[in-house]
Amino acid sequence: MATIKVGIVGYGNAAKSFHLPLLQAIPDYEVVAILQRAEAPTDPASAKGSHYTVDFPGIKHYRTAEDFFADKEVAFVVVATHNDTHAHFGELALKAGKHVIVDKPFANSSSEADKVMAIANQKGLIVTCFQNRSYDGDFKTVKELVKKQAFGEITEAEIHYDFDRPAWLHYMSNKEYTPGAGMTFGLGTHSIHQAYLLFGRPASITAFYRVYRDIESEVEDSSTIILQYDGAQKNLLVTVKTTVISPMAQQMKFWIRGKKGSYIKHQQRSTCPQEEQIAEGVNPLNPEFGSEPDSLRGILTTYEEFDSDIQSYDKDSQRYVGRYPTIRGRWMGVYEDVASAINGKAELVVKASDSRDVLRIIELARESHERGVTVAWK
Repeated sequence: MATIKVGIVGYGNAAKSFHLPLLQAIPDYEVVAILQRAEAPTDPASAKGSHYTVDFPGIKHYRTAEDFFADKEVAFVVVATHNDTHAHFGELALKAGKHVIVDKPFANSSSEADKVMAIANQKGLIVTCFQNRSYDGDFKTVKELVKKQAFGEITEAEIHYDFDRPAWLHYMSNKEYTPGAGMTFGLGTHSIHQAYLLFGRPASITAFYRVYRDIESEVEDSSTIILQYDGAQKNLLVTVKTTVISPMAQQMKFWIRGKKGSYIKHQQRSTCPQEEQIAEGVNPLNPEFGSEPDSLRGILTTYEEFDSDIQSYDKDSQRYVGRYPTIRGRWMGVYEDVASAINGKAELVVKASDSRDVLRIIELARESHERGVTVAWK
């Protein structure tokens, strides 16, 4: 297959720390253009600040969206800009006849997402969202355990994305809520998407938003969202939590409990090791990329022995207990799957419709919090 020519919108932390390292590690892609409004420095050696022409002098530089999207060489666009521009640039890419992946959140509202998806359907183009956390090692491990029925009927699940007084918290200074604001749209988007992939669309949503910053604000920095289901999952309660006040040596990530077993998983810094490794300059092609220390393995407990290699019988509790190996994370999987879809080899794995439903859950969660009631899916 021919190499997929890529254009990136934006050159901030998202492009540099998440998208570019992955794209450059996959031979299916070649980054040929970047849209960065800042003027290129005349003397790169003395340049102050961040400009991609200094880091990647061979890539075409565009300063206007009009010129960027007119580039016929670009077949696939990566939108790595501020949240409130994601849907806008996604639309521009599709209208220019280009496939597109949009950083999370997919849009500022489910109606915006519907509009983007409608254009993609009309044009016969691929659109998706960069839901890289669905390729985290611990989430892949949870999916494997669910598939292997380690828990039996699942009755409860908690999915966390917590920090303890993060350094970036002071940037959350807005007092009035606007669509797309708040940590539920930020970190919560990842966790809600994971819950959606595991359990599907909920029947109802109950949410509690909190502000732990030292300001009066309508914009939440912490939330607890309870998802309830119907049909075969009528006994299931799923709690998705995000908080910025979590003084723990290891942050909680997953807790799954069923009628046959349970699994609890913590993380050292509340993120997948891949994020830490990219920050340290580790190449995604490194054989150890995405792996984590054995000390962070989650604990699997079952009534009946599930894996004799890792579980031992505990006489006191009369259960089998062991640290279950974490599957190696692979964020490159996002772009590998997209390349397969563009080249007609396989269906798209991360579907835009899933990300759209995640946005709808977030909207109903805010409604639940503001009204103080449980809100049915609608």
